[in-house]
Amino acid sequence: MLVSITASLRGARPLVWRGLSTSALTRAAQGHDVTETSSVDFTKPMYCERREVPLPDVPFVSQLTPEQKALKEKETRSWKELTKEEKIALYRISFNRSYEEMKKKSQDWKTIVGGVFYFIGLSGLILLWQRIYVYGPVPHTLSEEWIAMQTKRMLDMRVGPVTGFSSHWDYQKNEWKK
Repeated sequence: MLVSITASLRGARPLVWRGLSTSALTRAAQGHDVTETSSVDFTKPMYCERREVPLPDVPFVSQLTPEQKALKEKETRSWKELTKEEKIALYRISFNRSYEEMKKKSQDWKTIVGGVFYFIGLSGLILLWQRIYVYGPVPHTLSEEWIAMQTKRMLDMRVGPVTGFSSHWDYQKNEWKK
């Protein structure tokens, strides 16, 4: 049944079929015009500028307005007739940004550092909450007097007399060996 519906839509009008494609629906949901002129032709080279390769293969503006066409006509004549604004407008037809604009440092590091500090703070709050509400009290076996009693007991039992714990205790002087 679905095949018959899609076949009838394909035969009806290409614009209707275009409106049902996933990419067109996504673009329409984002508020873009989804007519045939707004589609991108991926068989042609695309404009891409980078600091490593500052001269792209294609110009930035692919479809010129009438003002830009008149400016391109004026470009073929003497450049002394062009004003500074017209030269800049001609440059912007071919390139989106200048090399200096490409080299300009971005301020994205501030967002990243802020996000890192935010998550570190959030993790600290979670650990504090766990310390207060999740974990129980510290066991008595971690107190100083308990550890001292346990050490004395191990020395009295002579635990590891050759290479272990008791080998580091001097039994004549009652102190740790140096």
